[in-house]
Amino acid sequence: MDNIFFLMLIALAVLAIADLVVGVSNDAVNFLNSAIGSKAISFKTIMIVASFGIAAGALFSSGMMEVARKGIFNPGEFYFDEIMFIFMAVMITDILLLDFFNTLGMPTSTTVSIVFELLGAAVAMSLIKIGADNGSFIDVINYINNDKAIQIIFGILLSVVVAFTIGAMVQWVSRLLLSYNFEKKPTWVGALFGGFALSSMTYFILIKGIGGTAFAGESYDLIGGITIKEFLETQLFALVGANFLVWSTFSFILMKFANVNIYKLIIGVGTFALALAFAGNDLVNFIGVPIAAWQSYEAWLASGVEASEFSMGILANKVPTPTLLLFIAGMVMVLTLWFSSKAKSVVKTSIDLSSQEDTKERFQPNFLSRGLVRLAISLSTVLTNAIPRSLQEKIDKQFNKPVISLSKKKVHELPAFDMVRAAVNLMVAGILISIATSYKLPLSTTYVTFMVAMGTSLADRAWGAESAVYRVAGVLNVIGGWFGTAIIAFIASGIILTLISFGKGAALAVLLFAAILLLARNYISHNKKAKELKAEDSLNRAESSSIQGVIFESAMNISNVLKRTNKIYTNTINGLAKQDVNLLKKNKKQGEKLSNEIDDLRDHIFYFIKNLDENSVGASNFYINTLGYLTDIAQSLEYIGKVSHKHVNNNHKKLKYNQIKELKQIDLKLEEILNQTQDAFSNQSFEQIGNVLSQKQELFQMVSDKIQTQVARTRTEESSPKNTTLYFSLLLETKDLMTSVMNLLQQYHNEHDSSVAPATIESPKK
Repeated sequence: MDNIFFLMLIALAVLAIADLVVGVSNDAVNFLNSAIGSKAISFKTIMIVASFGIAAGALFSSGMMEVARKGIFNPGEFYFDEIMFIFMAVMITDILLLDFFNTLGMPTSTTVSIVFELLGAAVAMSLIKIGADNGSFIDVINYINNDKAIQIIFGILLSVVVAFTIGAMVQWVSRLLLSYNFEKKPTWVGALFGGFALSSMTYFILIKGIGGTAFAGESYDLIGGITIKEFLETQLFALVGANFLVWSTFSFILMKFANVNIYKLIIGVGTFALALAFAGNDLVNFIGVPIAAWQSYEAWLASGVEASEFSMGILANKVPTPTLLLFIAGMVMVLTLWFSSKAKSVVKTSIDLSSQEDTKERFQPNFLSRGLVRLAISLSTVLTNAIPRSLQEKIDKQFNKPVISLSKKKVHELPAFDMVRAAVNLMVAGILISIATSYKLPLSTTYVTFMVAMGTSLADRAWGAESAVYRVAGVLNVIGGWFGTAIIAFIASGIILTLISFGKGAALAVLLFAAILLLARNYISHNKKAKELKAEDSLNRAESSSIQGVIFESAMNISNVLKRTNKIYTNTINGLAKQDVNLLKKNKKQGEKLSNEIDDLRDHIFYFIKNLDENSVGASNFYINTLGYLTDIAQSLEYIGKVSHKHVNNNHKKLKYNQIKELKQIDLKLEEILNQTQDAFSNQSFEQIGNVLSQKQELFQMVSDKIQTQVARTRTEESSPKNTTLYFSLLLETKDLMTSVMNLLQQYHNEHDSSVAPATIESPKK
């Protein structure tokens, strides 16, 4: 039995490293989104600053480890073996839960997850003990630290509302004073803003950094015989006031004489501060449980008592965490920050939801988001009517965004929001977390930073008529995920604890193996999605500003579309021939994916036109027509894939041998034409297009002949209405598909050979 606990300790150590990785991947959004979204400083500089913040925060986090030992449950009520089972259940649940959210690219709270996992496992163990002693359910309150659990729940609700509201108010006032032309304001304005922001962040670093260390609890004569922590908490106004004067003066000097952009400095300091706070506050969420288990194991070994009889009241005592362990944990976190692709996907979700510009909206609107947007519009109308028109015009002037200029930057290089909003995000998040810490209020750094970013987005009018329902739906999804985290963490850890408690070593082995399999599966799935996004056949937005560049870039897209068209059409015919429902289902998804990619290109037309040179505006007509033809191709493929899958999936009669043979003949001829066309576009050999166009009539005649054959067949021998409907649908949609391809070729042929009259080009159908 002793060996089991030693093996559990090793497993917990491994799980701690894994938890650090998935935890940092999730929480990186807390301190990276403002700096990355504003593009104020280079990505490499952001990562270096954040790395130093994490390293410093990890070393300062020793005083934060108590929550895992005694914050949620009363350790004296449990024996050593029970405590170890609780810790194992918590760590297994935590890794799987956080990795699940990372794979979805959704930020969640590691604080809430660990708290509710501890609570769920402790409640489950308490019920097992109560059941064994024939006790009453009400006895659970003796085992659980009820006050702490209630504080956490109210902390969730409070932090969501307060962070969003304060963020919106501060951003509105900041924008009203600074406008979007903040860099042209007098030096003293930037200096005052810098003084306010930097002084609040300095206090934040002191409270969350030094205030969390072990030596902060020691008394020092230099500060009146009180502890550093007490000094920081009691001298709030004096410290902030002195900081404000120092930083305002320093900001003025930097801006006036060194030509320093104070907003970039604020963003850099804020990123460091929040990274430090994250490591100092949330490190306990990842290694607090394994360290508590290790300290429990040492105490049990020294006691010589049976594991089932050794009370864990010792965990109620304060035990410092070895600095070496904190250093190792900090290094793991820093490495994860640099190399985790999941961290980047979680950050992207937060940035997209707060972006000032249009993005590819990830969330679909729902009735709740539509209702909230309508309510907001109604309230806005009422307020607007209540404010004098002259005052409203002055306010609107401050919120007027500069005209988008893409002469030097591509669309993907534009910042999601400007430096004022990034600075406000960091400043407000720091202030709220500092205040909560000084008043010993439970708070989730994830909730605060995310909701502040959403509040500032709303106040900055980033959620316009074209994006509001999507952004609100996204925020609701994320918030729903937060509360889902608490519920899932509580239930899952309770179930896993029960399995471990009754199954002992065998259950542990199975659960650990299952956890490894799930992590590996999620990792493979995430990498697969990432590779799909980078696939060589994926479509790229046109970024060129001249007609020649547009022709070249569009040619590459057309080549990729035709390659995928060829594959999708052939797979459809093969799937019908073999009645392979899985192939047809997969093929249908490929058609939908192609259609979505082309829709994304169409959504980009606004920026494409903005990017054109004055003497190349004619390229817009060329590009828009090209996208129209590509849309027609994708819609035809999507329809062919859908009706084919539906036919086989509903177990209708198989197409007859002659029908399959005729479809295969069309497929082979179509493949020949598409291959020639693809080669022409891949090699930029547009003179070959004439050769392909010369085969147009032959293919159309082939399809027409098949239609006539099927008409005759239907009148004499065909007995299945479903087969007839499917066959005619395939032939007619194939004809539409080829019409779109030929129209596309005709457009390029006309552009290459000016002797061909443009009037021969047909307009896109859709």
